[in-house]
Amino acid sequence: MTKMMAGQALVKTLADWGVDHVYGIPGGSINHTVEGLYLEQDSVKYIQVRHEEVGAIAASADAKFTGKIGVAFGSAGPGATHLFNGLYDAKMDHVPVLAIVGQVGQDSMNTNYFQEMDETPMFSDVGVYNRTVTTAEQIPYVINEAIREAYRQSGVAVVILPEDLTTKEIDYVPSKTPKVVADNFTQTVDPKAITDSLELLKNAKHPLIYAGRGLLGARDVLTKFSEQFNIPVMNTVPATGVISTDHPNFIGTFGRLETKSGFEALQHTDLILFLGSEFPFANFWPKNVKIIEVNTNAFDIGKTVDVDYAVIADAKTYLQALIDTGETLPAGTWLKANQENKKNWDARLDQLAKDDSKGLNPESVTAKIAELAGPNDTYAVDTGNVSEWGVRGLPMNKNQRFAISGLFATMGFGLPGGLAGALSVPDAQAWSLSGDGGFAMVEQDVITEARYELPVINVVLSNDRFGFIYYEQAETKQHFYGVDLTPADWAKVAEGLGGIGFTAKSIDELNDVFAKVKDLQANGNKKPIVINAIIKPDDPVATAYMPLDEKLYGKDAVAEFADKYHIDTKQQPALGELLRAEGDEL
Repeated sequence: MTKMMAGQALVKTLADWGVDHVYGIPGGSINHTVEGLYLEQDSVKYIQVRHEEVGAIAASADAKFTGKIGVAFGSAGPGATHLFNGLYDAKMDHVPVLAIVGQVGQDSMNTNYFQEMDETPMFSDVGVYNRTVTTAEQIPYVINEAIREAYRQSGVAVVILPEDLTTKEIDYVPSKTPKVVADNFTQTVDPKAITDSLELLKNAKHPLIYAGRGLLGARDVLTKFSEQFNIPVMNTVPATGVISTDHPNFIGTFGRLETKSGFEALQHTDLILFLGSEFPFANFWPKNVKIIEVNTNAFDIGKTVDVDYAVIADAKTYLQALIDTGETLPAGTWLKANQENKKNWDARLDQLAKDDSKGLNPESVTAKIAELAGPNDTYAVDTGNVSEWGVRGLPMNKNQRFAISGLFATMGFGLPGGLAGALSVPDAQAWSLSGDGGFAMVEQDVITEARYELPVINVVLSNDRFGFIYYEQAETKQHFYGVDLTPADWAKVAEGLGGIGFTAKSIDELNDVFAKVKDLQANGNKKPIVINAIIKPDDPVATAYMPLDEKLYGKDAVAEFADKYHIDTKQQPALGELLRAEGDEL
């Protein structure tokens, strides 16, 4: 038992859980928690951000990169409300985050005091755990419980701290209960579910795997299953990297961020293994397809699409049980055609990366990142068209880690995610990839990267528009309004904030910039880098609907789409054509 200020005991509790850094901004209603961080700075590093939103998003990104809880704090009133964007990102992508929220002293509560708000109901929707402490002595206990619940329910835990309680001296006794979470938890899969799944797989002609975040960390098992059963693999965008992106059985994803090979595979499949995901766009899948859904949460099964067979189980355990049967499926034309289709798509991206005759393509930028990226690097990808370019172009073929604002899809995720990558995986290069719209929302925190000597490489794809929304206005035949952006010189902004800035408008300039970046890395650079890549304003290929099969969509529709997006249908034959050439149709 040790006497200490309650704010210090709070920080000791965080350290006991392995938390080594927290984000936030001081304020009158949370200053004694900050004092606790000062007293315990050897065990928990305080990261002063320039906006609480950045801290909360970075905490969410920490959890996405590592699986460990991220922590952010804000003072009463505006400090608290600024946290919401990052907290909702964590809530909707089911990752553990702790929000420590300041409150005015108890004697000032309910008196309409300066910055006083009724904070408990404010956080009731976002939090899986939401408590206001009432005594100084219970602070370590409540923090402990909050962290356990954040891990148990894969969500946001909120602890509201009246400032007068954190100032008090308490008798601190560290909890001796082991700090365990469910990382090693396994389930026994119902043997009938395995038998029934095998029967469905054997009766399918064109089976397909659709993998979600529930399989992150299970790459070896997913790969083994795909190879043993000869089934192509797609994944949700937040699950990017769940299988190596250069594995021949990987064919992409579905929706606006997808690949041609992904879209077309879904048009020709007759059975989907839907694993560890609550993919919100599954309701756009063809309606005549059988679906086996596997999820640990019964609530998520059938939530986004009607399914034919439900398995309440961990997806990794389920796949391992199928592997252990020793069964296999023949390597037929279905897998071969999908592999060829994806290879053709990749060749098209390579062609775009080498062509700047009409301006710089974003594929050129992601290709340079791929050249420089290391085996353990982290990528934080912002929301918008940049998400499409990041998903399609960034290599996830070794131990790289990928984070994106998946279901919440907040703009401004990239830079805070890069900050988190540098802190959570310090022995690798951290990258952020943003559009100019998203970067403008959070660019001030380049100064945070500079303050803590975090050499994040922040790549900005600038085209002077909200490109994703521009496309939506075009598709719905609206006027283009509110989607144009005033240009900014992000390289100069970086320099003004203590970083290093570069601008590239062509492949030659891009090569020169990346050569300089490589030299900076080799010489131990500790400053953040911003690469302002001025790209041409063309839309990415609209892969949510790709009418390239004349038999399915008609000759005129194919010609119109191919002309609009400059697709050579001889180099990009439809999957249906490849299958029909082998006599393999449903």
